[in-house]
Amino acid sequence: MAKKVEQPQGKQAKPRNNLMRREIRWGLLFLSPWLIGFFIFTLLPTLASLVFSFTNYNPLHPDQISFAGLSNYARLFTDPFFRQAIGVTLRFVLISVPFAIIIPLGLALLVNSEHLLGKNLYRTLFFMPSMIPVVVNVMVWRGIMSTETGWLNRMLGVFSIQGPSWFQDERWVLPALTLMGVWGVGNAMIIMLAGLQNVPTELYDAAKVDGATSIQRFRHVTLPIISPIIFYQLVLALIGSFQYFTQAYIVSNGRGDPNGSTMFYNLYLYRTAFNFLDMGYGATLAWVMFVVVLLITIFLFRTQQRWVYYAGGE
Repeated sequence: MAKKVEQPQGKQAKPRNNLMRREIRWGLLFLSPWLIGFFIFTLLPTLASLVFSFTNYNPLHPDQISFAGLSNYARLFTDPFFRQAIGVTLRFVLISVPFAIIIPLGLALLVNSEHLLGKNLYRTLFFMPSMIPVVVNVMVWRGIMSTETGWLNRMLGVFSIQGPSWFQDERWVLPALTLMGVWGVGNAMIIMLAGLQNVPTELYDAAKVDGATSIQRFRHVTLPIISPIIFYQLVLALIGSFQYFTQAYIVSNGRGDPNGSTMFYNLYLYRTAFNFLDMGYGATLAWVMFVVVLLITIFLFRTQQRWVYYAGGE
C-alpha cells in the first residue's frame, strides 16, 4: 500500500499567513477613513487638551504660553464656581437618572401589555419626540412652560393651582429640565421593550404555576432578565447627565441663570474656555470630568456582578 505523502507544515502555513495579511490590509484600508478621522479630530485634540491643562494657554496670545505645572489643578480647590458647578450637576444627576430608568421601563411595560389596543400606535407616539433635535425640543418646552402664556401653567390654573416660574425660579429649574428630558425617552423605551420581549415566556408560565402574582413575576422574573438592559441605560444616563450642556445653555442664555442654578459643569467649562479664553484651566476642568466619569463607570462595571444577570453566565 502506498504511503500518503504529507505536505510540510511550512508550505501549508505560508499561504494561510499570506491570506491573513491580505485580509488585514483590506480591513485597514476600509477602516482608514474612520481611523484618520479618529486621530485628527479625537485623539490629537484629546492629547492637546492634556498638554494645555499644564499651561496658561490663551488663544489670543499663543506666543505667551508657558508651563504652569499643577497650578491649574490646585486652583480647583479654591474655585467657588467649580464647587457650585459640581453641586448643580450632582443634584441634576440625582433627580434625572431615576426618571431616565423608571419612565422608559414603565412605558415599555405599557406598550408590551397584551391587553393594550393599538400598541404600535403608542410605540410610535412615545418614540417620535426623541427624533426632534435638542434645540427645537428646548424651544418648544420654553413655550410650554412659559410663566404667562404656557399651557402647562394654564392647565394648573384650571385646578386653582398657581403654576411656578419654571425657568426663572431656581427651585424649579432643575425639575423643569428633568421634565423636559422625560419627553425624549422614546429611544430608551424601545431598548427596554426589546429586552422585555426577549424574556422567555416559559419562565412566566412556570411562575404562574407556582402561584406568583403579577408583581412577583415582575420582581423575580422580569427584572433579573432585563437587568443588563437596565445596567446599559444606567451607564448612559449617568454619562449623559454629567455631560449635560445644550439644554442648560439655551434656557439660561449661556449664563447659568437664575442665580447660578443652571451652571452645570460643562457650561462652566465652556464659559471658562471659550468666553473667558482661559484654555489651560478649561482643559483642566475637562480632564477632571473625564476622570470622574471614568471612575464612576468603572465602579458600575465592578458592582454589576452583584445585581446584573447574564443568561449563560456563572
